[in-house]
Amino acid sequence: MTSLDPAARTPAPAVSKVLIWAGWSLTGLATLFMTFDIAIKLVDLQIVRDTLVQLGYPPELGRTIGVVELICLALYLNPRTAVLGAVLFTGVMGGAIATHMRVGDPLFSHVLFGVYLGATLWGGLWLRDTRLRALFPVRL
Repeated sequence: MTSLDPAARTPAPAVSKVLIWAGWSLTGLATLFMTFDIAIKLVDLQIVRDTLVQLGYPPELGRTIGVVELICLALYLNPRTAVLGAVLFTGVMGGAIATHMRVGDPLFSHVLFGVYLGATLWGGLWLRDTRLRALFPVRL
């Protein structure tokens, strides 16, 4: 059965391999960092417990945060749920930013780190997903 709609027969625009490689590279960097961060929380290292106390949280919360981040990462790495994973990670990063602001940590190294990581997560997804680029186009 053929469609009478000419737009349905229009081939998808060619996707630059450079964009896709750049996107997967950013995704890989963010994934490596998040994998390390999740691992140290799930293993329940003392540095995690000490840091949580310094930030005003109970030390036993590390594993719970690690599980939440693991779920976000799994969603982010699955192409069908990648946008949902990025949205949820944005929430996690927002909490981290607010926490660091509350305790008066340095702006560029601590407070804005969640912004850097969020931009890397979203940038990698935007570069490798044509639908996301169509939804949020860059106009110069």
